[in-house]
Amino acid sequence: MMKNPKRMFKDRVYEQLARIGKAVASPQRLELLDLLSQGPRTVENLAQEAHLTVANTSRHLQILRAARLVEAEKEGVFVRYRVADEAVADFFRSLRVLAASRLAELDQITRHFFKDRDALEPVDRQALLARVRKGLVTVLDVRPPEEYRSGHIAGAMSLPLHALQERLAELPRNQDIVAYCRGPYCVLAAQAVELLREHGFRAVRLEDGVTDWRAHGLPVARGDKAF
Repeated sequence: MMKNPKRMFKDRVYEQLARIGKAVASPQRLELLDLLSQGPRTVENLAQEAHLTVANTSRHLQILRAARLVEAEKEGVFVRYRVADEAVADFFRSLRVLAASRLAELDQITRHFFKDRDALEPVDRQALLARVRKGLVTVLDVRPPEEYRSGHIAGAMSLPLHALQERLAELPRNQDIVAYCRGPYCVLAAQAVELLREHGFRAVRLEDGVTDWRAHGLPVARGDKAF
């Protein structure tokens, strides 16, 4: 029996929607999307960050590209990937927020990891923004510099985690320091807070990443004005 046109239309629509679901139905591909939400990266860099082989990373990226979630461009012998547009980064954030609200296991995993680090104090976004504008707090972006250049919280200074130990003398001791990285499941900021506190700084971790900051309508800056 031939399907009626309405049913055929519905089937074809949901088949296309399912392409997105299939593309992100992998922990590795979700992590790659998270990384690419921070800014463009080469396959080699993504492989290193995600602890995957270059070959596996390429295969995952091809699946994401087939679903039109990422784009690629050739740069000499390298291929650089980026999210297709900000809507993809917003989609990943929405998925992350939904999972956090529905899956108690995710909260348990997060709390178990961070509980001994004492770095989960809440930081009010609007209050933080007001203090930044008044010069009362120092905000550190501890991600790699290329991620900072792609987008960062306005007023934040770039101080990658790997360089923090050598540059502690540049930081003020009479101000609170707020460190952030890629979002609530990124550990770079927690490591930065640990190091800062060990050296006597007043430091806390901001759970927000740049996509969270932007989603709340707060100012995001771009460029290479790194400190």
